Amino acid sequence: MNQILTVLAVLFTFPVTAQDPEKFSKEINEEGIALYHSEMTSWNGTDIFIEHYKNRENIGGYFSYLDEGIPKCIFFSKSQKVIGTISFPANYNPKDAKIDLMERNFTQQETEYFTIRQNALKRLKNDTIFKIYKGTNLNIVPLIRNKIKKVYVLTATSAGNTVIFGNDYLITFDKKDQVKNVEKLHNGMIVQKISDEKTGHTISGMHSHVIKNWQAITPTDICTLMLYQKFTSWESYITVSKKFVSIWNPNNKLMIMKTEDFKGMTEDIFKNKRDKPQTDKTYK
Repeated sequence: MNQILTVLAVLFTFPVTAQDPEKFSKEINEEGIALYHSEMTSWNGTDIFIEHYKNRENIGGYFSYLDEGIPKCIFFSKSQKVIGTISFPANYNPKDAKIDLMERNFTQQETEYFTIRQNALKRLKNDTIFKIYKGTNLNIVPLIRNKIKKVYVLTATSAGNTVIFGNDYLITFDKKDQVKNVEKLHNGMIVQKISDEKTGHTISGMHSHVIKNWQAITPTDICTLMLYQKFTSWESYITVSKKFVSIWNPNNKLMIMKTEDFKGMTEDIFKNKRDKPQTDKTYK
């Protein structure tokens, strides 16, 4: 692990052009951050709404979105009326959230989010591609960016000391908001412990990607890393595939390199480290 961190420290000093030869790196990172904002809004919004809204049987669901830069979590009834709007400042501090429990109709923007969410939910219930593992549930995250409508499905758990990657999906839509395609982003579910009995608190993590269309780090990976950073304090995270090595750090810096280039650079780094003369040390 110390060798991995040494490599990371060196790589993060390289120019961006050397770090990120693939044009999709920026888009993946931005998509992951957008997912994070949506999920963070939902995490906090759900806690606040449940605390203040007592008619639980009336709740039909929820979704989050940005309304002119303001993160909002919308709760709707089974009769498809908005029954709660939780708005947050940029820091997502629950103490500063605005709570509106007035019943109303969806806005036009909310209707678009609601429509793809419901169409995704219908597909989720009827498509065997989706799996639910014991002790987990699936979160539906609608996202509209640059007029492109998507729904990501992430696996969540309430278990402590655990971060889950994988068992995630991307649903895309046609111009009529009907499901066009459903695909897996990982081949399975990856469970990583925040603290290990033998080694103690982990400082980094790694998993591999084998699906042909998702060789680089996924937006869902980035979203998960950002959501759990306050619990893990991981210094970095790596995904590896035949084509790419992706390296993420908590400052939202993302590098995507061709695997062959990464191997060549690490070999050179370790070779130089071995060849460098060592100074004498005095131990007391």
